[in-house]
Amino acid sequence: MNFFLLLQSPTPAQVQIPERMPALLTLIYLFGLLLVVLLLLFSLFRNRRRGVTVPAAVPEDLPPEVRRRLSSTSTNRGLRTLRWLFVLLSLAVFSFHIYWTHYAPERNAKFQELGYKDLRNRRLSESTLRGWLLDRSGKLENALALYRRDASGNIYRDYPFDKALAHIFGSDRGDPGLERALFGVQSGALPEALQVVRGKSVEFKGNNDVRLTIDRDLQQAAVDQLKGKHGAVVILNPQTGEVLALYSEPSYSLKEVDDEATWIKLEANQRDRPLVSRALGAYYIPGSTFKTVTMTAAFLAGEQGTEFNCSGGGYYAAPGANVIFDDGGPGEVHGRIGIDTAYEVSCNQYFAQMGVKLGAERLKHAAQLLGIGTYDTPAEALRGRKEPELWNASTDAVKRALAPREATIVTGKQVTRYDLALMGYGQGYAGQMTPFQMALAASAIANMDGKLIKPRIEFDRPPEMFKQVMSPQTAATMRGIMGLVTGGPSGTARGVFAPVKAAGINTGGKTGTAQKVQPVFDPKTGEPKTRHRVEKDNRGNIIREYEETIMDEEHPRIDGWFLCIAPLERPQLAMAVIVEGGGYGSKSAAPIAAALVLKAKDLGYFKVIASPPTAGAGQRQPRARATPQR
Repeated sequence: MNFFLLLQSPTPAQVQIPERMPALLTLIYLFGLLLVVLLLLFSLFRNRRRGVTVPAAVPEDLPPEVRRRLSSTSTNRGLRTLRWLFVLLSLAVFSFHIYWTHYAPERNAKFQELGYKDLRNRRLSESTLRGWLLDRSGKLENALALYRRDASGNIYRDYPFDKALAHIFGSDRGDPGLERALFGVQSGALPEALQVVRGKSVEFKGNNDVRLTIDRDLQQAAVDQLKGKHGAVVILNPQTGEVLALYSEPSYSLKEVDDEATWIKLEANQRDRPLVSRALGAYYIPGSTFKTVTMTAAFLAGEQGTEFNCSGGGYYAAPGANVIFDDGGPGEVHGRIGIDTAYEVSCNQYFAQMGVKLGAERLKHAAQLLGIGTYDTPAEALRGRKEPELWNASTDAVKRALAPREATIVTGKQVTRYDLALMGYGQGYAGQMTPFQMALAASAIANMDGKLIKPRIEFDRPPEMFKQVMSPQTAATMRGIMGLVTGGPSGTARGVFAPVKAAGINTGGKTGTAQKVQPVFDPKTGEPKTRHRVEKDNRGNIIREYEETIMDEEHPRIDGWFLCIAPLERPQLAMAVIVEGGGYGSKSAAPIAAALVLKAKDLGYFKVIASPPTAGAGQRQPRARATPQR
């Protein structure tokens, strides 16, 4: 390890804040301002009930109305109004100060996003070296972020997996990442002026090493599988919530974005969007992978035994509505089938009918258990808020740094039968899903107790449950149904997962394919092409002019999805893969998932260890059990 340099900060655990005198002056100013306000209030209330006082110098033969105008009461009325105005402004200033001091760090998203630019925060963060970031092995030689010393003796922060972890670590520009969340000084950690004067200092833990749940080898495998594509991979341990790999392609270099010009160029590239984590922050139409959510809702509602007829004539959800066919069109006929066969062959007609039978309320119930937002109107569903509450993390800063955009569906009263049918098989109002959310949907089924465990990226955090989604027996049944996709006679991913099956690994999964209309991009700049539009009234007068983005209606992008759990007996992986423009999920995303499962096997995740035999002859020996090794 001669190329590693283990550096410890020379500063003590508590960093002293050199602002004692400014803090004292601040207190003196605030006390003086408060004293002036109190004196003004006292004088106002003291003189409130005094009668009209006429100065002795005013002649008595003047009319009464003239004498009143010359009274001290009339003279001071304007000054009294100004004093009240000053008091109200002072109270507004105090309220403003209280809000930004005590409430903004927790409630104001913009303040949280820009708080790291506070000069106090930045000086304290930069006054000591940051800790190392280690992968799940905890070994220094597997460090993901560390310090090195060059030939000139200069110390610099190095990222051996620069692009592979850029969206997780983040930079000093744009959205926060783990580097800023773990090692930056948060505004809430800074003491107030009175505490500074009394000698209190900030607890600074920025020089402590942090062990992550990320497996660097599995993360690199995800990078290799997505090379040259646009998409994302999310891999969780459904039993513990550990994030084993999380990658979005295209990515960017943490070293390159130190240059402002490079950052601006990357930010302007709306075609590739390298700065956006597709795993956490991009919305996709889930297609048939959403049938996993519909199946969950069916089991929770006790409708799992319902059979529907799937014919060549298609399914009409309502008079006048478009007919719903399966991917093969009128030629794909499944007959009367149950939910297991429908999931295995990915029957659109079945799940469209199930969506209608379940109704909005029962779909809403299941979605909420899985962390999906449910809204009454499409406008509300498109807000795109973030969900830090999904994470199991040591601080709110870490939760905010990795918060995914909220996946949403619409379940209000205006939802029609046709809308429910579309949602049932992953279209329509179900089109606001992230890869992270779909991995959570698979994770709840993969959990042996039917729980959705909160994802975590800090290795030493104990597991936390988000919701008890289903019973252990229901989860086991649904895992068996997912197993039909990769191992059943008509499974849509049976052929792709044949090598995985041959390697002795039983898996479950779900393919998905979805069309999405995209803007037409300029191949040189990466920016969407626009055309000038002019709106006129009936008389030909121009109402407004604007630039309209040109959409490629004739050539929609076809995205490929795959959800995967493995091994089926006791899943250690719950995975979501999306490949933009990849075509059918069975041909684009499923091979990536299969390769990652085999990689996980090589890394020891599915190693089966037999329990030691029990004492006594004739007793049944416990069966072998799968245990995570990494």
